Amino acid sequence: MSERAAPFHCPYCGDEDLFPHETGHGAWECRACNRAFQLKYLGLLARGVRSDTAGSDTAGSDTAGGDEI
Repeated sequence: MSERAAPFHCPYCGDEDLFPHETGHGAWECRACNRAFQLKYLGLLARGVRSDTAGSDTAGSDTAGGDEI
């Protein structure tokens, strides 16, 4: 895992002229539009963690054999 994940473009103007900002971790400045912004990881969403067991017994039932006419 990398120490710092850098944004690829400015969320305001879309330019790629980004540099770390002096205020600290997660802060970036865009020299194209002269804006500063901060990125922050908020955490995992509860809806993103689920078991996908429903429907597993029918998965792939159409994949074997092909079409019959």
